[in-house]
Amino acid sequence: MANLPAMEGLRDYRRYGDAEAIARVQDFTADLRRRRTVRDFAADPVPRAIIEAALLAAGSAPSGANQQPWHFCVITDPALKRRVREGAEAEEREFYNGRASAEWLEALAPLGTDADKPFLETAPVLIAIFAQRYGIAADGSHRKHYYVPESVGISTGFLIAALHHAGLATLTHTPSPMNFLNRLCQRPEHEKPYILLVAGYPAKDAQVPVYGGRKKSLGEFTSWL
Repeated sequence: MANLPAMEGLRDYRRYGDAEAIARVQDFTADLRRRRTVRDFAADPVPRAIIEAALLAAGSAPSGANQQPWHFCVITDPALKRRVREGAEAEEREFYNGRASAEWLEALAPLGTDADKPFLETAPVLIAIFAQRYGIAADGSHRKHYYVPESVGISTGFLIAALHHAGLATLTHTPSPMNFLNRLCQRPEHEKPYILLVAGYPAKDAQVPVYGGRKKSLGEFTSWL
């Protein structure tokens, strides 16, 4: 029989009265609905303590078999950010000049994006998020990870919410392929770059798409059975 993990009581759980629960979730929802994806960042530095606290929130996310198959590489060095930009823009040029379908480019057109990604140098913090296909034990043996994309996706969502809660703006950047991040961040081959999260304070003149503020109504994305 496999060894079962030690169990303990649910010590930190809190149940709220209906009125307080509704108020809390409404406040949380209102805060998250202010979040916008930003491409214009200020160069103002972000205290390391803010990033660390947000990463602790990300690390608290649920994961398949509690394997926590993620690694977050925080990049603040200007020279390394420049190299990241160079690698990302090389892939983006391939994307815009032939790799992307006409339909995909049409969907992106209203955003006005192209292969130039200056925010990768302007923003004070880049967080390269890696998904670990398997773990490595102390003896060097491999342990397969399960539900890796789902687990890393949830953790990334926690991170974005935490950074927003701290007053930071974010951008999820996904040049494809992103293998150059393994080399630049010195991460092993069994870790796959998942998202390059750009974080910082929005520039004073930051612009966001007008239509982008419109989210689907509850009835459009929810069904009750």
